[in-house]
Amino acid sequence: MKRQLVKFIAVALLLSVVSCTAEQSEQEKAAVDSAKTWLSIVDKGNYAKSWDEAAAYFKGALKKDQWNSALTAARTPLGALVSRTVKNTAYKTALPDAPDGEYVVIVFESSFENKKTAIETVTPMMDADGSWRVSGYYIK
Repeated sequence: MKRQLVKFIAVALLLSVVSCTAEQSEQEKAAVDSAKTWLSIVDKGNYAKSWDEAAAYFKGALKKDQWNSALTAARTPLGALVSRTVKNTAYKTALPDAPDGEYVVIVFESSFENKKTAIETVTPMMDADGSWRVSGYYIK
């Protein structure tokens, strides 16, 4: 009897882990889709619109004209996007210097006209309305 109970608990735990992994995968997929849509706006040079489409937290931390200036300085010299692929994703509920919430840190390997290898890190977060929106963008 005890052995069956242990097996049952082990199976229940395994199913719980599989369920959480599947849920995270769906969350990560939705966050990646959101990030790609947002990046397409950035790729077109519409930096002001990318601010409009960002998470409320992002907009509260940075004014639109500041974002426009910073992104113009960072992205314009790179030239047009050549390629971008997802290198990895990580679901997080806490990040340094950010409120607790749901985040997916996405690392893209990218190539631009004037910079053959670049790493873009895009961090969508679950916004108050239940939508994934970008809360951070870094490129190096």
